[in-house]
Amino acid sequence: MEQQLLAFLEYLQTEYKYSNNTTAAYRNDLNQFMHFIQNGQYNVQKWDDVSADIINNYVGYMKEQAYASSSVARKVAAVKSFFNFLQQSDIISGNPTTNIESPKVKKRLPKTLSSADVEKLLAAPTKKRSPKNLRDMALLNILYSTGMRVTEVVSLQLDDVDLDKEVLYCATKDDQKRELPFDDITRQILITYLEEGRPYLVKDREETALFLNHRGQQLTRQGLWLIIKAYAKEVDLSTDVTPHTLRHSFAAHKLDSGSNLQEVQRLLGHANISTTQIYTQLDAEKEDDKTGSNHRND
Repeated sequence: MEQQLLAFLEYLQTEYKYSNNTTAAYRNDLNQFMHFIQNGQYNVQKWDDVSADIINNYVGYMKEQAYASSSVARKVAAVKSFFNFLQQSDIISGNPTTNIESPKVKKRLPKTLSSADVEKLLAAPTKKRSPKNLRDMALLNILYSTGMRVTEVVSLQLDDVDLDKEVLYCATKDDQKRELPFDDITRQILITYLEEGRPYLVKDREETALFLNHRGQQLTRQGLWLIIKAYAKEVDLSTDVTPHTLRHSFAAHKLDSGSNLQEVQRLLGHANISTTQIYTQLDAEKEDDKTGSNHRND
């Protein structure tokens, strides 16, 4: 059984490029599950012997131990992902987690923009062709097309951009890099910024930061926040837009367009898939809004 668990962890790193921290989180949660089913009353010796009743009892056990709902949801999500892998690998004949429900976690749903509002925001800097506007076009498009965090975006260096492969290399907390693809439109915007925008912002030729402020120094988190606030106000968006709003919108729109949860988890750099699952609740909210009110989903 340990062999299959190790194969799953390797699969997460090779297929989804999960970081060491993320893989370790899966290992810890699944080791706890293995300990539960191999000790006490069950003494399970192979994965095919795990039933839905055993998993439900495991969920009940965690609730009795006073785990937070968010922790139980994360551990259940890890077990579900593992059994999906076992079934896809023909290691088990049936998936006992198919009808297992995760605990409801009361979280404030993230604010997202509609596709139309995203387009309005991305178009805002295009009214001028100044170095600053070219920078802002690249900034907004990267935020939305990759789902990067604010700190990750302002920390980008010139050699983190691969225009030929259309990927950005984003540093993670454990000193690894995750590859984030971007589309051809963003590529063209980046090329224009690098050729016609950044050279007029840079003061020190040794500066390697991708995005610069008016002093030629690396753009700060606060600076990026103010840029987005200004454009959101300019195009009269009613939603309170922050840099994280574009990250949330990226995730929600990716799932809407058919991307699977684990792929979005990898792109966002979430250590636990339960963090990513919050975006799946937005569809239910949209349906409620359709039947209950006429305000825009954001």
